[in-house]
Amino acid sequence: MKTAVVIFPGSNCDRDVICAVRETLGREVIPLWHRETALPAGTDLVILPGGFSFGDYLRSGAMAARSPVMEAVVAHGKKGGLLLGICNGFQVLTESRLLPGALLPNDSLVFHCSPCHLRVERTDTPFTNSFTPRQIVQFPIAHGEGRYFLFPDELRALEDRLGVVFRYSTPSGEISGEANPNGSVNNIAGIISEGGNILGLMPHPERVSESILGGEDGRIFWKSILSFFEKGGKSNGL
Repeated sequence: MKTAVVIFPGSNCDRDVICAVRETLGREVIPLWHRETALPAGTDLVILPGGFSFGDYLRSGAMAARSPVMEAVVAHGKKGGLLLGICNGFQVLTESRLLPGALLPNDSLVFHCSPCHLRVERTDTPFTNSFTPRQIVQFPIAHGEGRYFLFPDELRALEDRLGVVFRYSTPSGEISGEANPNGSVNNIAGIISEGGNILGLMPHPERVSESILGGEDGRIFWKSILSFFEKGGKSNGL
């Protein structure tokens, strides 16, 4: 399992992700500058990390989505390769039209940085197969534009195809307004593509991958990806 982590000007979670994958899984991770035009040979997983790519100029993720490397990233995702966008990376995925919807400013218009509880809605994806159904985990958030939005007809289609993988919840698993930190429609925290190979989520699993960081729920996330490959999953077609 070879992982490439794309680094844009303004990325600030790239090293966290690199460390989490290396330390948790003991697998090769390659930093990839945004001006590159090709992925490293044999790349299985591409990660777009969190941060403030290009200073969030125009819209969060808008300029990063047009970086030279994104042509190869988009091609990787469209042919079935695993692709993960975390926080700003999720914003890049929507700006690249690899995932539906948009991430708008938090309804409070305040930057939120805190732990939050999530309910795992699906455990049959490459990213969640080691969780238990409806398991409650705690990943931290750190964003000012994390309010997921989708027009009603598209939202209905997303829900009908079970495209929601994570929702903000209470510690007991209730989906409620009080558990929603940013006003995301239907408490959506993470979604997956129709092909099941592209995941975008606002919370940060890399920040809870070691006990010294205050939690290890993120380890289950990374081990799910490794399990997918160990069980015969392929990066160029699921």
